[in-house]
Amino acid sequence: MGEKWFVHPYIPNSVPDIREEMLREIGVDDVEALFVEIPPHLRFKGRLDIPEPIRSEAGIQRHVEQILARNKTCKEYLNFLGAGCWQHHVPAVVDEIVGRSEFVTAYCGANYSDHGKYQTRFEFNSMMGELLNMDAVANPIYDWGHAAGISLRMASRITGHNRVLMPKTTGPERLAQIRNLLQPQVMSTHIAIVLVDYDADTGMLNLEDLRNKISGETAAVYIENPSYLGTIENQGPEISRITHDHGAIFIVGTDPMSLGILVPPADYGADIACGDLQPLGIHMNCGGGQSGFVAFHEDVAYLSECPLELYTIMETEVEGQYAVAEMIAERTSYGSRDKGKDWVATASGLWTIGTAVYLSLMGPQGMKEIGETIISNARYARNLLGAIDGVNIQFNTASFKEFVVNFDGTGKSVSKINKSLQERKIFGGKDLSGEFPEFGNSALYCITEIHTREDIERMVEAVEEVIK
Repeated sequence: MGEKWFVHPYIPNSVPDIREEMLREIGVDDVEALFVEIPPHLRFKGRLDIPEPIRSEAGIQRHVEQILARNKTCKEYLNFLGAGCWQHHVPAVVDEIVGRSEFVTAYCGANYSDHGKYQTRFEFNSMMGELLNMDAVANPIYDWGHAAGISLRMASRITGHNRVLMPKTTGPERLAQIRNLLQPQVMSTHIAIVLVDYDADTGMLNLEDLRNKISGETAAVYIENPSYLGTIENQGPEISRITHDHGAIFIVGTDPMSLGILVPPADYGADIACGDLQPLGIHMNCGGGQSGFVAFHEDVAYLSECPLELYTIMETEVEGQYAVAEMIAERTSYGSRDKGKDWVATASGLWTIGTAVYLSLMGPQGMKEIGETIISNARYARNLLGAIDGVNIQFNTASFKEFVVNFDGTGKSVSKINKSLQERKIFGGKDLSGEFPEFGNSALYCITEIHTREDIERMVEAVEEVIK
């Protein structure tokens, strides 16, 4: 027994006595017996090139802080990046409530846990339903792309068709998520995606191309309003009519922050609305902070085909007594496991509470004021940027929060401009040169309620300096 044991400081159960006891309990003499099914050619035989473990808590803290110090945050820099994750103000009370132990640690609320989450999720459903003018709002999933994919799969099951239409202005990352969820074409159950052109002047959907591509075999038409590029789609009623004339389902992806000033998708014919909760009281996070919602009208077909949890008020066994509970749970992967409509999880459930707190604080008037502030700030920034020699605004239509800025006339690439802006502690707009090469040398700029006129003017002055 000349082997030298190493007790790892942050891998549990690496103490020799505990490890041997665990092996005896499962009836094996050596840990290698657990890996015999892995073919030898797949097993790494060398030594991993990783640092030795830091043995003290203080040392680990210092090491991690040094790594984090390399980051440049939006607290240090002025930020004009958006494209799916936006910088909005999060009231302190939101953080206070979502950080409470009964919400952070409780799983989802049931007879094995607390019941508070059921009620808060019901309140979330109610307020989102009012904002969207929809009857049913499901428990959220990971993000907008996932919610859109779930919605399109619902439409395919309801209609029995496997072909969907989407705008070419859909963001590439979101489109990639949707493609994955609708399954690759080599699978027998795949759902084909057909992209619809956009109008070069307005950025809105090209209705003629939509009419040419839609058919009786179309399961759904999906649009985004505002679009990934920020344009406001004012053709919703006509798109809805074309969609429903062909027996298809009309799905609208929307930024809920815009609904304080824009009519909700339901009002121009949407059967399903989806999007991301992140603008509503959720901080930007690296790899997190997203939460996709799905909403629809009270229709048995939609309720039955939604794979996500649905909370409502039900009568209990005691006459006249009511409680918040989950309805028709057998639809979900929790209720039917592998027979469920789609696989779902609870990874973003906490954000229902953050959104509920945010909406309750804002109210209808607050949402209206924030929307008006954003659209006013964005218009101010558009006008100032568009007045710079060599800089042009891509589309001649109204936009919300984001807009495309073309720098072809400056003779400088977006990447060089953004690098120079970072030297001035400013994050410029997202470079669209690779995603939408037809726009030329362009960037997507994002303006929200957090930006003051001084912030915008500082950014515009910096842009003028770096393009000289």
